[in-house]
Amino acid sequence: MGPALGIAPFLLYVAVFLLLPVGVLAVEAFRSVDPVTFEESWSTANIGTVTGGAYARSYVGSLQLSAVTAVLGAALGLALAFAIVRSRRGRLLRRLVLTASGVLANFGGIPLAFAFIATIGNQGVVTALLTDTLGLGGFSLYSTAGLAVVYLYFLVPLMVLTIVPAIEALRPQWREASDVLGASGWQYWRHVGGPVLAPPVLGATMLLFASAFAAYATAKALVGSSVPLVTLQIADSLSSNVVVGAENLGKALALGMVVLVGLVMAFYTWVQRRTSRWLA
Repeated sequence: MGPALGIAPFLLYVAVFLLLPVGVLAVEAFRSVDPVTFEESWSTANIGTVTGGAYARSYVGSLQLSAVTAVLGAALGLALAFAIVRSRRGRLLRRLVLTASGVLANFGGIPLAFAFIATIGNQGVVTALLTDTLGLGGFSLYSTAGLAVVYLYFLVPLMVLTIVPAIEALRPQWREASDVLGASGWQYWRHVGGPVLAPPVLGATMLLFASAFAAYATAKALVGSSVPLVTLQIADSLSSNVVVGAENLGKALALGMVVLVGLVMAFYTWVQRRTSRWLA
């Protein structure tokens, strides 16, 4: 009875803030509102609508942006994490970088968008320097590429925070044993280090993908509706900026996001379980 009472607050939190909203989305996504009479009825029209046209393009845009930024963020974060762990400066550098990563990984939204606009926007400090002094130009912050650069600002630190413990868990005895047996560095990473580190790297990449896929405030402040993203489409639908009475379209879009993120996180959980067998 005691353990059950101990986890009761957590179960209540999950039920109220996770299961209840998902249940509401699952119900409201199958309700349709007549734009003239405002009468509600059960229908699968919303599901059919969000799988085609501009809504489908917004899903594709979000998936492409999330995939590219997740892969780039994972590669850059992995390189930085290795540099931290293998650095001769040791604990001091590790603490400084991890502390900074903890701050930057949670720095987003409108403040992040404003910081980039002031720096590399059309009239930003760095933009003016590159254009007027060096004669360089052509990059636009208000595009998919510009949004990807902004996303990397918090995705790379998130990758560092996630993967550093996995790198530190690689046992030195494994490398020593491979050296004693005459294996080269490539052979060690090919047959030992790589297979052990691959699951946490893949899991962290999935986490970055989910984080980028769900981002909203930064994209809204930076590009508005000029870049097709599903989070922006949801906001427009819920505020009825597209069609009057289209709130349930937004809920259907959100339900699709929940399904996609749920699949990603289920895969992430499976990868984490496999990782724990090696890095425990």
